[in-house]
Amino acid sequence: MRAVIFDLWETLIDWDEEAAKRMVGRIEQLVEPGFRERWYASPNRYIAPVRDVLAEVGVSRDVMEDVCSIRLDYVRHCLVPRPGAVETLRELRERGYLLGLITVCSQDVEMLWPESEFEGLFDAEVFSSRVGLAKPDPRISLHCCDSLGIEPQQAVFVGDGANDELSGARSVGMEAILIHRPGEDPPWAEVREWDGPRVTSIPEVLNVLDRVAR
Repeated sequence: MRAVIFDLWETLIDWDEEAAKRMVGRIEQLVEPGFRERWYASPNRYIAPVRDVLAEVGVSRDVMEDVCSIRLDYVRHCLVPRPGAVETLRELRERGYLLGLITVCSQDVEMLWPESEFEGLFDAEVFSSRVGLAKPDPRISLHCCDSLGIEPQQAVFVGDGANDELSGARSVGMEAILIHRPGEDPPWAEVREWDGPRVTSIPEVLNVLDRVAR
């Protein structure tokens, strides 16, 4: 095992559902009715530049800057590492692992990434909005492995299971670790009966890797 590849949302950072609702509500005050439905119905929202998608779903040029600012405020609020995440990434580096990121996200995340505590911690960062691919498309996993200079069989993927990402990782030959909140079942039905390793915090990944290495 040479590399550990992480998901972002609900893995390294929290998805704040209430804050997301407030963000959409603020946007709806500026745009034509039905924005929420149009945004979530767009097949491009995570694989195309955010301004292109906003224009596609009816955000006019005169409020585009305000809408983008509201979205950035939300992402900035969420782009905060979970407890132990940064320390674990650094420890993995100390142990000689390559580190990768694969995230299904709008372009806002990539724009704010340099401001985050994650900047500089990964050897390869794959943002769906940049590469035009989203999980579970196997090409996004293969792209990350290629960027790391490894074969998929040399990597383990850590994620909460959204977008069928764990089975997607396995389909190309990677090992996979499920993460979910302590005391709760995984929110995604497809991983409730997960037969692989699982953790409830990022630091626990170190213990799983220790067992695999024995």
